[in-house]
Amino acid sequence: MAKVLEYNATLAERIDLTDALSIFRVKPDQMPAERPWFVPGQYCVLGLNNEVKPELGSVRRSMSIASAPEDDGPIEFYIRWVSKPESDNPFTHLLWKIKAGDRMYMRPVAAGVFTVKDTVGVDDPRIRVMVAAGTGSAPFVSMVRSELRRNPNADLSKWVLLHGASYPADLGYRDELARLVAENKLKYYGTVSRPKEAPDWKGDTGRVEAFFEGARLADLEQRLDLPAGGFTPKNVVVFICGLTGTITGTVVPLIDRGFIPDFKRIREALGVPAEMKDSVFYEQYDTEPVINIKDPAVVEPLKARMQAALAKL
Repeated sequence: MAKVLEYNATLAERIDLTDALSIFRVKPDQMPAERPWFVPGQYCVLGLNNEVKPELGSVRRSMSIASAPEDDGPIEFYIRWVSKPESDNPFTHLLWKIKAGDRMYMRPVAAGVFTVKDTVGVDDPRIRVMVAAGTGSAPFVSMVRSELRRNPNADLSKWVLLHGASYPADLGYRDELARLVAENKLKYYGTVSRPKEAPDWKGDTGRVEAFFEGARLADLEQRLDLPAGGFTPKNVVVFICGLTGTITGTVVPLIDRGFIPDFKRIREALGVPAEMKDSVFYEQYDTEPVINIKDPAVVEPLKARMQAALAKL
């Protein structure tokens, strides 16, 4: 049983977007002295004690930060209620019971290397395609917000956010991002996977990873003003945040374009030379590869595809 947490933060505000999606703004008792104290793309650990069943103790979970590091005030998190938790003491089931003014735990130290700085570097000139499923948009919202906090007139034309969800209401931050499309040239495309249940929806449909399949990739190239076949690591770098299916469903088709995953064991299994740079990055807390590299029936065809793609670069 996890030990009882000593609360050190207050839930300053809660915005319920749907029954299962909410924005939580958490105010630590003591903000880190160094400012900015995190980098867009990093996460913090939130925690709660189980007050109803104290015998279960406490639970902590890592959550991506949605606010910009330049912001003052509470730290923002975009969180989904987990309907079928694997844990006997699920964090979101405790979180959904609290309201503004209630106490909680937040580790006042950010962690993670899913950042532009720690991947390609802030001076990398390529188009940044951000692939998000559900609340996976949080680190990308932090990134574009940070750009605007430092320069309200920032040109975001090289930032592309592809956001997938089941329903239009699940596309959190859609109104804010639409303003950035109009005012700062952000490229934002929301897609819903259950369009039959949203007859008024006029945007893209299907899972977000479908953007990289066949004719859909050619269409994406046109939207990004790339020539036919131009969606390659020479022009584009890809960031993914979402469930394993979203990561795998993006990484695998991009192998044919020569995109190299930032995962050492996958690189080795696909025969990628050590000197070649990564070009697709993803946030994943699980240490297991998103591709079953132990199965030759899976790996060998992918390796052949990767080698063929690299030979064309």
